[in-house]
Order: sequence, then C-alpha cells, then structure tokens
Amino acid sequence: MLSIPTFPEAECEILQSLAGYSDRELVSLHQEHPEQGKFFTALFCRYGAIVHSVVQHAVESQLQADYLFAIAWRQIFGELRQVKLSADPEATNWQNWLMDITGNTIERIEVPAPAQIRYALNSAPPPLWCYLELALDRVPPLSRLIVVMTQSLKWNEQRISAYLQGEGRSIPAAEIPAYLTEGYQQLEAAVPADIREIYLAK
Repeated sequence: MLSIPTFPEAECEILQSLAGYSDRELVSLHQEHPEQGKFFTALFCRYGAIVHSVVQHAVESQLQADYLFAIAWRQIFGELRQVKLSADPEATNWQNWLMDITGNTIERIEVPAPAQIRYALNSAPPPLWCYLELALDRVPPLSRLIVVMTQSLKWNEQRISAYLQGEGRSIPAAEIPAYLTEGYQQLEAAVPADIREIYLAK
C-alpha cells in the first residue's frame, strides 16, 4: 500500500498564520499577489494529502505516485491564476475544480517507469518546484543554460565549455563555476521571499 507523504512546511509560521483563511480567500490572494508564494503553498498543504490519495489509484509505485502528484500540482499552479470561483454552490468551487484538474492530469499524463523518474518529493516539494521554474525563466539566458546543463544534464565544466564554443560562445572551462555561482544567485533572488523563507531558510 502506498503512503501519503507529510508536508513539514505546513508547520512554518508563515503558513500557520493563514490557517483561518477560507479556500476562496487563499485563491483570491494568490491571484492578487503573484509575487507571494504563501497562498498557493497554504492551499497545497491543506489539500496535498487529498490529491496524493487520488493519484495513488492511478499508479503502482510510491515514486510514480509522488511524480504524478507533483505534475498535478504543477498543472494546478499553472491554471490557478485564471480560475474564477463562485460563492454559488452550484457553480465552480475550489474543491471540485481541484479534483477536476487532478483527474484530467491523471488521464493525460503517461507516467514513466520508476527507473526513469528522477524526481524526489522531499527534494523539490511542488510549490518550490513551481516557483523555481518561474524564477528560472527570469534568469539571463546564458546563466540559465549553464545552471540547467549542470543540474539537469550533470555536465562538467569542460563539456559545458565545449558546447558553448560550438554555439559561438567562447567561455573557458575555468570560468564556468563563476557563471554557475552567478546563475544560482540570480535564481535564488528571483524566487519569492516567502518561498525562500519556507523552503530555503537554513
């Protein structure tokens, strides 16, 4: 039997302070304040267990469940900015919308075999993943490329330098670490301050 993960970020003071807000209020605040990540993260903590219990029925392994869970929340995050919730119980409400998006994700996504999955839920909880992706888009192209080649492709400095040279950018391998450090700094700075405090504070 697959297990439902715990969400330690729910104990963060920033999120605890939002406990009294309704789902509708959190959705509205998320839409009105895109520079803040706490409202989406509060919704994630509130409904993470429910979404995970739903996706578990579509897969066979814990790794696949965690991966599909993260993909579902990334889809929720992407569509949440536009959703219009109504006070009318017959109209769109948060929980029904959430389950619809989760169900559509399950139907649409072909989950890889466990051996092909490189995602780890404890390393990149869905809210952090979502905001890191947004932040990565704000990093200058060269720094972003070097960060991605290092983190995703696991390339070393020599290979990155050779690739860039092939693309017409002559950067010695010895200079790649400086570009990488700068890229990491730019990436962290582009992440909302509250998300940094929730997930990245030492």
